[in-house]
Amino acid sequence: MHDYEHAERLASYTDILAGELPGTWTSSYHPPEDKDYLAELTDRIWDLDLVAESLAEHPLHQAAVLSRPDGAQLVVLDRHDGRDGFLVAAVGPRALPDEAYRAVRDPNGIALTDDPFLSAETVSVDLLARYDTALAQVRHNAIGGIQSSQPDRVVLTWQPDGSVATAPIGAAATAVLVANGFVQDQQTGIHRLSGDDTWAQAHALRSIGPQLEALGIGTGLQHPPGRTAPKAAQPATQPPSPTARSAASRTR
Repeated sequence: MHDYEHAERLASYTDILAGELPGTWTSSYHPPEDKDYLAELTDRIWDLDLVAESLAEHPLHQAAVLSRPDGAQLVVLDRHDGRDGFLVAAVGPRALPDEAYRAVRDPNGIALTDDPFLSAETVSVDLLARYDTALAQVRHNAIGGIQSSQPDRVVLTWQPDGSVATAPIGAAATAVLVANGFVQDQQTGIHRLSGDDTWAQAHALRSIGPQLEALGIGTGLQHPPGRTAPKAAQPATQPPSPTARSAASRTR
């Protein structure tokens, strides 16, 4: 029989974690009735150590999932070692090829005490830091040519179709990119800025530098081998000004 008191404790615990972790997180509880979801979630748990060992002996019966707007997810699950608290592990992105994970170190999960406030600090400085780095690496591997970003540096890469792509780390950098027209691919986490309107694209690229710098985040613009950035042009009805031409050339 399902232990509703324990289920409520897991859900409440994860709700507190969501509010204490850096950035914006939401939590959702998944009971034993969500069999299909729990099976799919088990396949995506990104761990080859503590959590994997636990799941080998105790299949996922219930779980709570923490989700961040950029697609990052953490799963909180029961401990079976006779101690209070829970286990938490990273969840791998959906729909990425196996090749994307090669040579990327697993951000193995950790054990948490029954104090969610203390556990939130542990998750932030330990698991979350390793998870963000691993996420950037697999997203980089999933789409060749996109250099990995870092928490303090966003690397933008021109694409063959004229768009600009990046895999930012952290909610602050993501918010700046989205506010300036970047659109996230929910499957890969890659953010893209369309090149359909080159004037708008150049304006966005000029804007994000100072905005990120104000947050202590640097930027870099990468050109794949054999490619140069397209010139930014004003709409046909409005001739480009010298200022616009000069600013656009600085994005190269």
